[in-house]
Parts: sequence; structure tokens; C-alpha cells
Amino acid sequence: MRILILATLILLVSGCATQAERAAQVQREVDQMIQVYGPGCEKLGYKGDTDPWRDCVLRLATKESLERYSRAPVSANCVGHRGFFQCTTF
Repeated sequence: MRILILATLILLVSGCATQAERAAQVQREVDQMIQVYGPGCEKLGYKGDTDPWRDCVLRLATKESLERYSRAPVSANCVGHRGFFQCTTF
């Protein structure tokens, strides 16, 4: 029984990411955004490694994310009677 509790505790603790690991993950995501959208922003006329260029990279990444997630299937559930409906969308 002790071994089972110890193994469960080790698994729970090992699943937690430290702040350094989270910062490294965010840095990898930023580097990927720069690699993907940076050349496009330079073609649009923004000089690399400037604030307007960074803003362009963020806007393009946000636009792509919104387009990707807006295509997700949506389901609606409506309950009610005689014209009085309560609908939920998820």
C-alpha cells in the first residue's frame, strides 16, 4: 500500500512544471511565431526586430489562431415550451 501511495505521489509531483520550464515553453512558442510570421511581416515592409514588426507578428499569429478555432464545431441545446426557450451553446 505504501508503494502505491508513494508511486502516485511521485507521478503527481512529476507532472508539475517549474516556472523555469514554463518560461522555456513560452520562449519556444515565441521563437516559433517569429520563425513562421517574421518573414511575412518583413515582406509587408516592417523592419526586423522593431516594435511594429513584433506587433505584426503577434497580430498574424492571433489572426491565424482565431481562424483556426472559429471553425470548431459548435453544438446547441435548447429547452423550453411555447416560444420560451433557453439555449446553451458549447
